[in-house]
Amino acid sequence: MERKLYGGCDIGSTTGKAVILDERGAVAATVIMPSEIDPEETSRLVMERACSMVDGLGGSGDLAYLVGTGYGRNEVPFANENISEISCHAMGVFSCDQDIKTIVDIGGQDLKGISVAGDGTVLEFAMNDKCAAGTGRFFEAMSRVFRMDLDEFSHLSLKARKVIPVTAQCSVFAESEVISLLAKKQPPSDVAAGIQAAVAKRCFTLLKRIGIREKLTVTGGCAKNAGLMKALGELLRIEIAPLAIDPQLMGALGAAVLACRRGGNMNAVRLRVGDATAAMP
Repeated sequence: MERKLYGGCDIGSTTGKAVILDERGAVAATVIMPSEIDPEETSRLVMERACSMVDGLGGSGDLAYLVGTGYGRNEVPFANENISEISCHAMGVFSCDQDIKTIVDIGGQDLKGISVAGDGTVLEFAMNDKCAAGTGRFFEAMSRVFRMDLDEFSHLSLKARKVIPVTAQCSVFAESEVISLLAKKQPPSDVAAGIQAAVAKRCFTLLKRIGIREKLTVTGGCAKNAGLMKALGELLRIEIAPLAIDPQLMGALGAAVLACRRGGNMNAVRLRVGDATAAMP
């Protein structure tokens, strides 16, 4: 029997992601790469790389069904369909753990709270897309202030002895406030803890609009921020549920699961994690 493969292509503001699943729901390939200026070029490159990882797959045209998602979902010209990233993140998390009912998705330029229904659809959502504070772009700016890469900065607050509040609500003013605190010789780890606590509070405020239902998880690239996960867990007084694969891939994974459904394969609903790992350039 001919093997059928299904794809999800998530074109975000900072990264392009792709996931390919086989007919059993097993992960055949995953890719994360920086976004190009042109979203259509990002979609082409990320799918080319993902397809090259699967033996016998000539290109995205050989997929049984492909769903595009993300802010650039309309720029995936070879997709059979495009679906909002909110729906795709909900389905991606549902495919990993059906008990998770609340999602915080922290993307490059926006922040979302998503309540998941019992079938993996979206029950309710709230979104903060008016300001970059608390998003991936914000953390990139903060790491530059501290002269660190993102990974190093994400662990800095774990060394803090106390939390020095960062009160500015605007990302531009917050950056100025942090520079001022560091100039006053405040311990960098304590200032970093204040940054993480401020973002955790923004997440909490957003979640209150949809209601916090356990289990809760975090998706998007900022889910890899160890300091933020600690601050958020402490604020909510719950453990952040882990996911079976890279949380940055949740949108693409959900798109691939929905591609399975749209392609007539209703059995590949629960994720079966294979040996594929996210390929970085």
